[in-house]
Amino acid sequence: MQSRQIDPGGKERTFALIFQTGDEVVSNLQSFARQHQLSGSHFTAIGAFSDATVAYFDWEKKDYKKIPVREQVEVLALTGDIATDEKTRQPKIHAHVVLGRSDASVIGGHLVEAHVRPTLEVVLTESPAHLRRRHDEQTGLALIRLE
Repeated sequence: MQSRQIDPGGKERTFALIFQTGDEVVSNLQSFARQHQLSGSHFTAIGAFSDATVAYFDWEKKDYKKIPVREQVEVLALTGDIATDEKTRQPKIHAHVVLGRSDASVIGGHLVEAHVRPTLEVVLTESPAHLRRRHDEQTGLALIRLE
């Protein structure tokens, strides 16, 4: 993955991240966020994956159902945020993705893992205010709290 800050001197840091064939998206985003101490950030992306795992949150089980996608797909939309996890004090990635198949059908959900082929172009912006995730008893999830 290559990266460059594209707004030197601005209040909001904005980065272009270019992933290459074989790069794993979520782990690389996580490493980049730690390296640059990002929180209160959001990102969008387009590109393509050789494979991915998406997930659907099952409300009754309070857990994610993982759905493997084992084919070349277009990334029609990838959006997400980065906030600091209250327990670990580390940046946490939360991303949703819509993937286009060769027959023009789509699949989407929470992005768990994905491998790039041939590229993924990400624009990531950090706001001056930092966001925090706290454990929510009702859902069992770490949710952003504004208070």
